[in-house]
Amino acid sequence: MPFFAAGRRSLHIAIAAVLLHACAQRVQQEQRTPADTPSLPSFDAERAYRLIEQQVAFGARVPGSRAHLECRDFLLEALKQYADTAFLQGFEQRVYGQTLRLWNICASFRREHPERILLCAHWDSRPYADEEEDPALRRLPVPGANDGASGVAVLLELARIFSTSPPPVGVDILLVDGEDYGRAGDLEHFLLGSRYAARNYPFPRLPRWGVVVDLVGDRQARFPVEAQSLQAAPQLVARLWEIGQRLFPQYFDSAPAGAIIDDHLPFIERGIPMALIIDAELVGNRSPIARRRYWHTRRDLPDNIGQETLRAVGTVLLEWLYRSPLP
Repeated sequence: MPFFAAGRRSLHIAIAAVLLHACAQRVQQEQRTPADTPSLPSFDAERAYRLIEQQVAFGARVPGSRAHLECRDFLLEALKQYADTAFLQGFEQRVYGQTLRLWNICASFRREHPERILLCAHWDSRPYADEEEDPALRRLPVPGANDGASGVAVLLELARIFSTSPPPVGVDILLVDGEDYGRAGDLEHFLLGSRYAARNYPFPRLPRWGVVVDLVGDRQARFPVEAQSLQAAPQLVARLWEIGQRLFPQYFDSAPAGAIIDDHLPFIERGIPMALIIDAELVGNRSPIARRRYWHTRRDLPDNIGQETLRAVGTVLLEWLYRSPLP
């Protein structure tokens, strides 16, 4: 996914303002909240890590491959165990002279509830490791442990939790396909699944809020505030980062990340306020830590993943969903 820098000074001021507002809201909420507020469900990070390993074990989930079909079936069956309903949204896309068959994987919890939250991640793998230094490796697909599988694993573990501890609002999970198919610089052929879903929304009701999780597993992750999320959903960003900085300050950072092209954008264009949680420093391999420069390479493997990072992202989403999902 390409990365575009945004103006830093104005973004810092905007972030400070929304986080200050969030802190004030939290104080007011705590004053109103009874002391016997039920405890949050526990996010099982070990289970989420195993789900990443299982996805990677199929092979690269490149559209048109056997691994893609096998992983699709695995993810659909997993969601069918937990959700009120789970189904495929299939579509075709003409890309680079061939017709791809793609599938968004959809699941709903508390289908009858009129207030909806959308949680989204992409499940496909990039067909070419074009950030490799060795030209021969650039023709090989990316394993996608962090870039794809980590976000999916977080949402699958949340789905398991929803099945035993129903959230206070309706939740729809959308695992989109074809996010990473485009060649470098060709924005038209990225985000294929989310663009299709935004035009042909697969659930009966549009959500009040939505969150995309991408690149959320690295053991040294930092999640700054993405510019387009802040512009489209300032209340949501303020709440998520207030929770994140309170519970997991080692991962959640109020610094600005600029604007990132990712699956939240087609939904924002549809009018749905969306936030992106992403380890932005990985995009473009801009990390000062050599180990972390594996974006769009063959080194995107489970060895880079930290269970504590998965627990942080999952717990922040649980705290938000179960305690203050709506304004």
